[in-house]
Formats: sequence, structure tokens, C-alpha cells
Amino acid sequence: MTGRSLPVIALVPVGEVPGEVLRALPPAIAARFPGRGVRLLPQGLLPPPEAYVAARRQHQAEPLLARLAALRGDAERLLGIAALDLFTPGLNFIFGLARPDGAVALIALARLRPEFWGQPADPQLLCQRAIKEAVHELGHTYGLAHCRDPACVMWFSNTLEETDRKSDAFCASHRAQLARALDQTPRHRRPGGPSG
Repeated sequence: MTGRSLPVIALVPVGEVPGEVLRALPPAIAARFPGRGVRLLPQGLLPPPEAYVAARRQHQAEPLLARLAALRGDAERLLGIAALDLFTPGLNFIFGLARPDGAVALIALARLRPEFWGQPADPQLLCQRAIKEAVHELGHTYGLAHCRDPACVMWFSNTLEETDRKSDAFCASHRAQLARALDQTPRHRRPGGPSG
């Protein structure tokens, strides 16, 4: 045993994220990504004004990912948890997005809330959905592609019903692929060095 600390997956709230979500995500992520510590960064992030598109009443995801990347520090991965309605060019909305370089991802809580759809608030359901989207987007940062198994967390959800149907766990194939990726991912990175 070398005494080195675990590689860290950092979580950053963007906007006013419900406390129950911030409490539910760390243990769920730690359970799905063995050998990784999960740390909630205290500073959080205000949504950058340039990300807001007034005509859509939504925020564009890419400027948020760029701001989040600057907060990564020595974390192996960073996940933004946005209390926003997000979109990316070509899509009406997104539940989440992973940065192509594999280090930073983002989930959007607005449309995961039952009340967005005119239903009663359900904090437990919101947490379940947030966990699934967080695990899915972090899976992408470790090189996992979408899955053809609708029960796998890596299934691409076109609708909230599909998110609700899938589990928060990886199928056997993706679990094996993730284990290899976690084993091969460099455990330490110099601040300011190339991203993962």
C-alpha cells in the first residue's frame, strides 16, 4: 500500500441544486465507480450569462462545460450538476452532456423534476433520475458508449420515460469495460497538465 489517496470525481453544483440531490449523488457515484473518491466542491458555479439564450429560455451546455473545466484542478473527472434547462445545438434539450476530451461532464436537473411536467414534486424520483444521468455521463468520460440494453444505465434516453425504465447500473459488458478503463486511467495528474 503506497498511501496515495484515491483519484477523485469532483461534483460542482451549478445554480440552486436541491440538498437531497447533493446528498444522494456522492454515495451512488462511489458505488458505480470503484476505487474513486467523490468530493463535492464547495465553491459551486453561477450560470454564466453567455450561456443563456433568451429566445429559448434555456442555457446552452457548452459554455458551462468550459467554465467547469477550469474548476477541475487535480480531480480525475468533474461533474457539474445544473439546476437548469440545458440544450446543445441540434437538440431541443438534454439531460446531460460529456466533454469530448473525457474529463468533464454535466447533468441538467430541470426536466428531471416531475413538477416541470405539471406533476407533484417528488424529491426521491428526482434523486433517482439524477443518479442515472450522473452515472451515464460519467460513464462517457471513461470511454463508455451508448448501450443497446434498455436496462443499462448507458442506454441513451430520448425521453424521461426511458430514463425511468433503465437502471442506475451498468450491464455486464459495460461493467467490464469500465473496470478496464478505471484500471488504466492515470491516477494522478499535475495541475495544469493535459486533461484525461
